[in-house]
Amino acid sequence: MKVKICGIVSEEIAQQAIVYGADALGFVFAVSKRRISSEKAKEIIKGLPSNVWKVGVFVDEPIESLLSIAKEVGLTHVQLHGDESKAYCKKIASRGYEVIKAIEMKSENDINLICEYGDSYILVDSPRGKYHGGNGTSFDWALLQEIESKHPRMILAGGLTAENVKAAISQCAPYMVDVSSGVEIDGKKSPSKIKRFIEAAN
Repeated sequence: MKVKICGIVSEEIAQQAIVYGADALGFVFAVSKRRISSEKAKEIIKGLPSNVWKVGVFVDEPIESLLSIAKEVGLTHVQLHGDESKAYCKKIASRGYEVIKAIEMKSENDINLICEYGDSYILVDSPRGKYHGGNGTSFDWALLQEIESKHPRMILAGGLTAENVKAAISQCAPYMVDVSSGVEIDGKKSPSKIKRFIEAAN
């Protein structure tokens, strides 16, 4: 199972996550308690292996600003947590970046949104709280029981921990799982929690 550790703010944690087997690291450029500067993200990313996804998380960022940040820091993927349109996603993709579109799962009606974003990866997440994502709450995984056949590149997020990720994978069959607050202690990434999460996911 592929694993993404989101909300990376230090080189030490980034390197430890890679050692433990993380496939993707997320860097938040939107308003968040885990927000990182372009300068710091660039410093961390330049030391990462080429096969690791470098994912930038944005919320309704003007396209040219997003593309400037992505190029400056060396992103490979762009994760969109706002109300970005299909046309917005296509423009980002046309510039060579893989797009991950976040969809909030509030009811069965939200499943229909997943098919609208074509070739993008789809990150299914809990409804937003104070921030767009990273709120540490899960949603009803039963909503996703038929989703695998509709979108094979689904990334599961929202309240995942080492204790529940195995059940989540079994029920939802995602392409990748994404965790942030579930591997933190007092708001900071915990190497031991990251290790346990990746072991549990696999």
